[in-house]
Amino acid sequence: MRLMIAFLLSAGLCRTAPAMAEDLFVATPLTAERSFTAGIEGPAVDAAGNIYAVNFGRQQTIGIVSPQGVAREFAVLPGASVPNGLRFDRQGALYVADYVGHNVFRIAPGTATPRLYAHEAKMVQPNDLAITMDGVLYASDPDWAHNTGRVWRIDRDGKVTLAADGMGTANGIEVSPDGRTLYVNESVQRNIWAFAIGADGALSDKRLLHRFEDFGMDGMRVDVDGNLYVSRFGKGTVVKLAPDGKLLKEIRLPGERPSNLCFGGPDGRTVYVTEVEHQQLLQFRVDRPGLEWQRIQRRQ
Repeated sequence: MRLMIAFLLSAGLCRTAPAMAEDLFVATPLTAERSFTAGIEGPAVDAAGNIYAVNFGRQQTIGIVSPQGVAREFAVLPGASVPNGLRFDRQGALYVADYVGHNVFRIAPGTATPRLYAHEAKMVQPNDLAITMDGVLYASDPDWAHNTGRVWRIDRDGKVTLAADGMGTANGIEVSPDGRTLYVNESVQRNIWAFAIGADGALSDKRLLHRFEDFGMDGMRVDVDGNLYVSRFGKGTVVKLAPDGKLLKEIRLPGERPSNLCFGGPDGRTVYVTEVEHQQLLQFRVDRPGLEWQRIQRRQ
């Protein structure tokens, strides 16, 4: 029998079954509906693969979710502060945008206590965060009442500097893999802008990367190739844009209001999405790892 099988294989008359193909870009729920509030945002993944998202069960909290979807409360912001965007640095510290108190908090590795990292009273609301390779933060700052916005730079000593003014409703924000470009989107105006990042962290050479004809935008992240994943709030999709702004793919979600996303999973190829309509985390697999995930893993 073995000789017969070997003969058939060599003759091309018998083939082994192909490996099971992985379903990419197919979104499914990770956590139960209503496990978060309508303020669900964030998200961010630590080196162990846990997902963090804000307003778990109640406002002012940060939840931690295992890759299997088991969730619990991780931290609570002090006073009246309410968290929004989250980012990890390469050392494992978690940064939290507080859109009520005009603050950014830092939670040191191995702890669950938020400590004040930066404060700027002129901020309307620090909304989402981006982080460079060397740990400099950029915070979007939308003024929804006037459909305007700004971007702030937060240096590693906590110093806050106005980096860009005169924008629309600045929301999603991200840094390119080479650290030379900052992407900022405007939810109401439906534009994604690209700024050149100077050696001193200053922004210049603003140019339009992409403009959508309908629906808003929220959080954004890049993969290791510089492709930009953008949540389309109100449309119920995440789009994948090439570094030149070309639309490559649109992923349909089980929910119309994705607020933000991040990369994680065992290989960095799982995208986690915070979704407001059902107040839960979603997930889907992609073809390339996320940049932030790769940087955190290389630090270990």
